Amino acid sequence: MPSVPRETPVPPASGAHELIGYDIDLSGDDGRARVVLDIAPQHLNRNGSLHGGIIAMMLDASAGFAASMARGADLTPVVTVALNTQYLAAAMDGRVTATGYVKRAGGAICYADAELHDATGTLLATGNGVFKYWRGKDGT
Repeated sequence: MPSVPRETPVPPASGAHELIGYDIDLSGDDGRARVVLDIAPQHLNRNGSLHGGIIAMMLDASAGFAASMARGADLTPVVTVALNTQYLAAAMDGRVTATGYVKRAGGAICYADAELHDATGTLLATGNGVFKYWRGKDGT
């Protein structure tokens, strides 16, 4: 029996997303979420490399979106409980892509990892996170 094509969920806009200017790609059928950034001068630290806070944000966003997708076609809201980040190499310019994927999703908690690569495939950073499925203020 052929599989039903999965509709691409539309990620909600956020202030951080718009401020930094990354793109979100949830279109793959592999359950992975990709966050893409073309490095610009405002993304650099005083040493001229991509700021570590932006790297952590991209790892968090990609892993978080992967966790959000783990429950089906709709994006289930999550909040980050913990995020560990390892910085491996610097990026000065060009395009970087963070790819997040789920290791295990339960009823309330999801464990997801992410990797940040440059356009040549060099691994720049890794992260692993714990995400809680958010029920909202009313408990739903």
